Amino acid sequence: MPKKETSVSEMEKMLEKLRNMTEAQDEEFSDQISKLEKMIDSRKEIEFSNLTPWETVQIARHHQRPVFADYITLVFTDFIELHGDRRFADDRGLIGGFARIDGAPVMLIGHNKGKNVSENVERNFGMAKPEGYRKALRLMKLAEKYNVPIISFIDTPGAFPGLEAEERGQAEAIARNLVEMAQIKVPIICVVSGEGGSGGALGIGVGDSILMLSHSIYSVISPEGCASIIWRDGAMAEKAAEALKITAGPLKELGIVDEIIEEPTGGAHNDYAAISRSVQKILIKYLKKYKGYSESKIIKQRFEKYSKIGVFNK
Repeated sequence: MPKKETSVSEMEKMLEKLRNMTEAQDEEFSDQISKLEKMIDSRKEIEFSNLTPWETVQIARHHQRPVFADYITLVFTDFIELHGDRRFADDRGLIGGFARIDGAPVMLIGHNKGKNVSENVERNFGMAKPEGYRKALRLMKLAEKYNVPIISFIDTPGAFPGLEAEERGQAEAIARNLVEMAQIKVPIICVVSGEGGSGGALGIGVGDSILMLSHSIYSVISPEGCASIIWRDGAMAEKAAEALKITAGPLKELGIVDEIIEEPTGGAHNDYAAISRSVQKILIKYLKKYKGYSESKIIKQRFEKYSKIGVFNK
């Protein structure tokens, strides 16, 4: 019977033990550490080049994956958060404000997931309420007034589903954003950095360019939600993930996503600095692309982009 291959996680545990021993006994195990690191990198490259859609979902939801606050710190400078929708409250599930990238001013908006339980409870796990989407629209209008490009980071399971959100007009708030974003006269660049879930994602997702991290997901519904509707069985989520075409590759082929930002081997959570450099580089490229566009050209191109999405098969 063939010997079972050691998994990446088991190899990483072995590596951690060797590193701890090295701290105590100088460099006695340095050669073993170096060899094991190379083996892990090689194995990861193979495994992560053949991920299933359901495996990609797990990486997109990884608890150590960079959140919007990390990108604010690592990609941008001079961030000034602006609060409130001027109607009801300041939603912590979606934040935004002025910032700079490569010295140029931008309006930055994004879903605000946390890194631990208390942060996620405070921020509704990145699920915005109506006041969050109304705040986002207020900031977009402010950016338009001062002729500043808009960058949005999408990372949410979906809009907040609670009763209070419905009472305050969740569907209307998202629908209003879709209408208004289609007509905003400054460039809008959207980055799907984790989960792009349902209308909650689309509420800040109507952009001139949609960029997507290679291990993120973008879908009209979660795999679990789809499985519960189609098969009446949440256990069919893996099959739903395959059918929904929620990963970066198929979405680019369908013309929904404009460019894929490659993540470090193992996912963005393995190297914050590397993924931040990649995100920053591509954002600067797109900002330069739109710099000379007139207001009419921006709106015309945006209309044409969304008109091309979707094909009728006879």
